[in-house]
Amino acid sequence: MYETLSIETDDRGVATLWLDRAEKHNAMSGAMIEELAAAAKALDNDADVRVVILAAKGKSFCAGGDLRWMQDQMAADAETRRAEARKLAMALYALNTLSKPLIARVQGNAFGGGIGMMSVADVAIGVDSATFGLTEVKLGLIPATISPYVLARMGEDKARRVFMSARLFGAQEAEKLNLLAKVVSEDELDEAVEAEVKPYLSAAPGAVAESKRLARMLGPSITPEIVDETIDRLVQTWEGDEAKEGIAAFFEKRKAPWVR
Repeated sequence: MYETLSIETDDRGVATLWLDRAEKHNAMSGAMIEELAAAAKALDNDADVRVVILAAKGKSFCAGGDLRWMQDQMAADAETRRAEARKLAMALYALNTLSKPLIARVQGNAFGGGIGMMSVADVAIGVDSATFGLTEVKLGLIPATISPYVLARMGEDKARRVFMSARLFGAQEAEKLNLLAKVVSEDELDEAVEAEVKPYLSAAPGAVAESKRLARMLGPSITPEIVDETIDRLVQTWEGDEAKEGIAAFFEKRKAPWVR
């Protein structure tokens, strides 16, 4: 059914949504973006699913946006760019509004869009060896469609420490930034995730869903207007000279002109 994802559901109703592009460090391609939105909808509508674990195959959790996909946007017309940006925004929105508890199992590095997917989870548990970063600005891009979720998770004061510098940081700092709820060793990861899953299996599913909706309503507002604004900002950035130069420099294996 899926080319870039897989879903496994156990007899308790715990579904694991696997990012399954290990050879590409689970970078978000156009296909993965579309499949994430479809998978979120399918899991939301499955009455047998009680909890969803967002996990990844391979060494990396998610390397962010697939650079070939980004390069394609550079060559596309404005209408196509906007449509692709909306698909990305809607995939994140679908995961954020999932009525089931969503627990991120972060077994490796996460950059850009990977930080976004961690931020739409209700809880993110990560290994102590992982590295993180909002690296878009190195390419002349901005963390646009992920920004409402990153800011909601970290808070503005913490987010501004890493949001626009492209600075890499480790798991311990990610915990202090509120991006990770808990940091564990690789050997402890599955046990820590299970500890987050288990309480939900004794809770009424409908009450859990309504409580999650209430938390979203009372928390930072992420409205369709805000989502549309992030799409506009991303499209504008794709059309700018810095994005063209930054992505070209990456593929040509040279420094962008702003690097000192």
